Amino acid sequence: MVPVDDTALAVADTGGPGLPVVYLNGSFAGRRHWRNVIADLGPGYRHITYDERARGKSKRSADYSFQACLRDLDAVLAARGVARPLLVGWSYGALLGVCWADRNPGRALGVVGVDGPYPVGWTDEADLERVRKLFRRLRFVLPLAAPLGLTARMSAARHAEVAIEAHALHAALGPVLEELTVPVRYVVASGDHMGDAGGEMDRARATLAPLLARNPNLTMSAKVASNHEKVLAEDSPAVAQAVRELAAAVGREVG
Repeated sequence: MVPVDDTALAVADTGGPGLPVVYLNGSFAGRRHWRNVIADLGPGYRHITYDERARGKSKRSADYSFQACLRDLDAVLAARGVARPLLVGWSYGALLGVCWADRNPGRALGVVGVDGPYPVGWTDEADLERVRKLFRRLRFVLPLAAPLGLTARMSAARHAEVAIEAHALHAALGPVLEELTVPVRYVVASGDHMGDAGGEMDRARATLAPLLARNPNLTMSAKVASNHEKVLAEDSPAVAQAVRELAAAVGREVG
């Protein structure tokens, strides 16, 4: 366990001299979702996974903000003695990886973004109220899904706050992605987000093409058939390949 602020994070580190790859989870997911990707990459890399606050085996906290997530990543890197990681993030974790790399110039070797981050998010009050209502409806289901690594051990209102803050951060992400100097490899899913009947995920993914044209540091590694929720399970080889490509691009070929 790695202590940080008022909590402690469950961390796993395979160790060894390999390139350190740090995996950043979806907003309410745990580290177990990375098992296939880690198996595909094999032992030539040093794999570091951890559960965010109130996810997986980590402890609860009074603070579940994005700033707290940035501090948690700092704490994990310091505890494991990693100065320059390669970050691999899925969804919310991809947002975390890009923002951490932007705020820590020269530290991240690069970022692999798995179906994210995209510079679009809900900021209209009606949409935000829809998020709150969704989690209120799910309040009895959330505790049952937490042991499966699908939700966090926090209230429905806290879930909504995390989601709303993530939407605001994504909506403001365009300038960061346009000016980012760290190499980023995208693995883009094709299927709908769970419960997304209006094509919102497709519209989010469509924002990537202009950014790829404007910033050569952003590259599409693969577009895969799976949906947002299943991409790590069903298309882990594509994620592993993006890691290999990025490692080679920064002069850290493995195996």
